[in-house]
Amino acid sequence: MVAVKRKKPLFLRKDWHKKVKLGSTMKKKRKWRSANGRHNKIRLSRSGHPVRPKIGWGSSSAIRDKINGLDAVRVENLKQLSEVKKGYGVIIASVGRKKREEIIKKATEMKIQILNRYLVKK
Repeated sequence: MVAVKRKKPLFLRKDWHKKVKLGSTMKKKRKWRSANGRHNKIRLSRSGHPVRPKIGWGSSSAIRDKINGLDAVRVENLKQLSEVKKGYGVIIASVGRKKREEIIKKATEMKIQILNRYLVKK
């Protein structure tokens, strides 16, 4: 059975939805920053307010650093694909369409799972 990571809340910065510069329109800026302020409800861990990251939210060491329960290996060409061991998943690096199709074809023959497979436009 494949071990799956549990669902965790999105740990977003205080008032991110109020200010543009904190990421109301830019998703990558919505990262966690520790809450400051004497009366801050998030810092005080009040109920009804967003939770803050703590040690207890971490994944177990058996699951950590895995994607769909597999260790990931970055592959850029067919030679690197042939060196992938059993039980590992493959992430195809930023390569062109032609090379990507070759890697996908070879990986399906070898029965290796591709973790970032998506349709290739022709």
